Amino acid sequence: MPTVTIRLFAGAREAAGVGSTQTEASSVAEALDWAKASFGEGFSAVLAASRVWLNGEPAVGESQLSTGDEIAVLPPVSGG
Repeated sequence: MPTVTIRLFAGAREAAGVGSTQTEASSVAEALDWAKASFGEGFSAVLAASRVWLNGEPAVGESQLSTGDEIAVLPPVSGG
């Protein structure tokens, strides 16, 4: 099973309590399911509103992963 890095930004990082983590997963959906189970409801709520990228490109849930891939979770930005 591929080992991948999940990078978390802004509210996702705050909800998870870490900026990045590694997991083994065969698809983006599987990696994100692991992250939701690991980081809880607060993270899951942020993830629901976030964009997910795989290696710098928009990801779809069933995108297959290879060792060394990077998933980025980018919550919406608010500003003033």
